[in-house]
Amino acid sequence: MGLNTAISSALSGLQATQTGLSIVANNVANVNTPGYVRRSPLLSSTIAGGNGVLVLGVGRELDLLVQTQLRIQAAGANYASTLNSYYSRLVQTYGTPGGNDALDTLFNNFTSSLNTLTASPDSTAAQGDALNQAQVLAQHLNAMSAEVQQLRSQAESGISDAVNRVNQLLQDIANVSNQITASAGRQDAPSAALLDQRDADITELSGLMDIRITSQGNGQISIFTTSGVSLYDGQPAKLSFDAKTALNASSVYSTDPAKRTVGTISLTSPNGSQVDLIANNSIRSGKIAALINMRDVTLVKAQNQLDEMASAMALALSNRTVPGSTVTGPPDGFSVDLTGLKNGNKISLAYTDNTTGTQHKVTIVRVDDPSVLPLDNSVTSDPNDQVIGVDFSGGMASVVTQLNTALSGANITFSNPSGNVLQVVDDGATNDSDIDALRASVTTDTLNSGDVTLPFFTDGSSTYTDAITAGGSQKTGFSARIAVNPALLSDPSALVLFSNSTNIGDSTRPDFINQQLTAAAQLFDPSAGIGTAQGPYSGTVADYIQQIISRQGADAANASQLNDGQQVVLNALQTRFNDASGVNIDTEMQNLIVLQNAYGANARVLTAIKQMFDMLLQIGG
Repeated sequence: MGLNTAISSALSGLQATQTGLSIVANNVANVNTPGYVRRSPLLSSTIAGGNGVLVLGVGRELDLLVQTQLRIQAAGANYASTLNSYYSRLVQTYGTPGGNDALDTLFNNFTSSLNTLTASPDSTAAQGDALNQAQVLAQHLNAMSAEVQQLRSQAESGISDAVNRVNQLLQDIANVSNQITASAGRQDAPSAALLDQRDADITELSGLMDIRITSQGNGQISIFTTSGVSLYDGQPAKLSFDAKTALNASSVYSTDPAKRTVGTISLTSPNGSQVDLIANNSIRSGKIAALINMRDVTLVKAQNQLDEMASAMALALSNRTVPGSTVTGPPDGFSVDLTGLKNGNKISLAYTDNTTGTQHKVTIVRVDDPSVLPLDNSVTSDPNDQVIGVDFSGGMASVVTQLNTALSGANITFSNPSGNVLQVVDDGATNDSDIDALRASVTTDTLNSGDVTLPFFTDGSSTYTDAITAGGSQKTGFSARIAVNPALLSDPSALVLFSNSTNIGDSTRPDFINQQLTAAAQLFDPSAGIGTAQGPYSGTVADYIQQIISRQGADAANASQLNDGQQVVLNALQTRFNDASGVNIDTEMQNLIVLQNAYGANARVLTAIKQMFDMLLQIGG
């Protein structure tokens, strides 16, 4: 090796060492900088015209596989964390089972006061306590409904904030990508910093929504949702969210814009095409997906459960059964007096088709607003009945015509023999249809009707009948409006006196109220999340409350376990990523020692060459 070659080799070594020292210093300085990826020099062992080391640039020690896994788990962890947060607050709304302000405790306090009233119906103190406990329960339901809707409103606001952040991140990614393109693929410290910045933005984006990244070469990337919707491909898409200021029980999501009363996320691509990301289920994980789930599924079911409980309590106490009277023929059948039948009240019919041996159940619902017709079979909780909505606004003649049309192939005939009487008979043939039963369920709207039923709970100050109107079902949001009948508060003795001849010591009505709430079984609407469409939950109001509390507790526990599991996975991946790509002070100190030794060795080579040149000069002199 000639002296010139040795000098060149030593100088290149010093330059490489100097670059390495600068990188070590930069790594150490950024040990706590979020998103910083450890740097290392990119070196070549030969240079043109001789031997030595060529510094090609600055590289990032990035494990792409772990980074991809980390982003996937970030979406899952944020999804689980958001669900867990909302579930924790929802469970607090129901209270700790057995606690003083828990839903089950307040209901038990009410029924206990009814037991006391049954034992001492003439006690004004017992009457007052029963009404007081009923008011506490009703007001607690009002507050719980308000809290559920507040959580939904916060989810709506959270979606809005997250969408704004997504737009900002996509724009930042576009800006940084343009700078990376402008750098013409240079591998230097500024370019590495740009890549760090873009990766940090993408990682934050992955926590908001599930995404996948594809490389386009020259440092360029494309970003899609995992469902395939393009978010960035040279230009960022624009997301918009038409947030509503405050939600209530009637606020629902629908793919039909005319029916939708909550916000939706629309994506506008750079070419102007639009897609509804919620309607297409395009966001499946991350914080945004969790907020959508809470707003449109979990909290809606929670509201439905409260409404179902409130409705069951009200109807269990106010609805009386009007049995059908036998019509002896032929033809045979039944008739029922529909006097007092109100909007939302129901008529139950059972008949048997003798040709097949099949019994059919029909539920006829009184409807005063024809715009809501026809009704779906899901209006009732019974999976085996056929629901027929009938417009009563045209009188009994119109009702008969509608029913005969609706059941024209059943070999049965409806008629109105007098007044408000509805009659149904078979066709008189031996092998066709037989009428098995006919009865009506009518809401009592006065306290002194002569019947033990009473409108104990009202919809504000109005009678609750589970009516269906153009504005929706009366049941929707009923828990926010349920109240103890103001007339009952004005006259507590009506808890006992149901007719002018009732004795003040008669326990019939108090016992009826208690039995209806704690012993009378009924079917509950499965759309609230308890029971299924084919197997709706059957039980007492007291049983249903326990189901609500049990379901919410179990769901909250599952959300907590899911969150714990996701955090463990995320933390493990973060540790792997940090080990591969993060700055380790001990490692950097070891690198520093190696660089110092290399610097010293190259310096000694130059010193030796200098001494050799000095000797040659002396000899030549």
